Amino acid sequence: SVAVQDESPAPTLTPDEDMRRAHAQIERDLAEEMLAKILAASPAFFEQVVVNLVTAMGYGGSVADAGQALGQSGDGGVDGVINEDTLGLDRIYVQAKRYKADNVVGPGAIRDFFGALDQFKAGKGLFVTTSTFSSSATKTADGLSKRIVLVDGTRLTKLMIQHNVGCRIEETMAIKRLDEDFFEY
Repeated sequence: SVAVQDESPAPTLTPDEDMRRAHAQIERDLAEEMLAKILAASPAFFEQVVVNLVTAMGYGGSVADAGQALGQSGDGGVDGVINEDTLGLDRIYVQAKRYKADNVVGPGAIRDFFGALDQFKAGKGLFVTTSTFSSSATKTADGLSKRIVLVDGTRLTKLMIQHNVGCRIEETMAIKRLDEDFFEY
């Protein structure tokens, strides 16, 4: 008996879908490369990455101001304090952990950071790591009375790419479509 194979052709992607898929792959490769560079650098460089990112996102005023704030508080379980606005009316307390991928941040580190926030009478914090957070660490952060935003290595590099931190635009392509309004008779 001869087995009959399903000869249905593989789904064909449109050129637009092809470009979007290629763009996503380029960004995934860039993110991996960025993370490798951060892990190969010093902890001080990682803190500078965090400073550059939060300022690119509109926090902390200038890079110089934010850079002075991060790294100053090194005691008490907080790596730095960044102004949420340019006037410094509200502050974000930061914990930055440059860990390899297999060094997962657990709930104990989140509770320690929460205790540090409590000591500084802070209402919110940003915990950034190059690795990941365990599900119990995420659950711990969600259940606390203070807002702690967790940024893992994947989200870190996505934000860096989104805000052009550590990367630059190499080329821009304009994709044009027919303007139906122009051709209305």
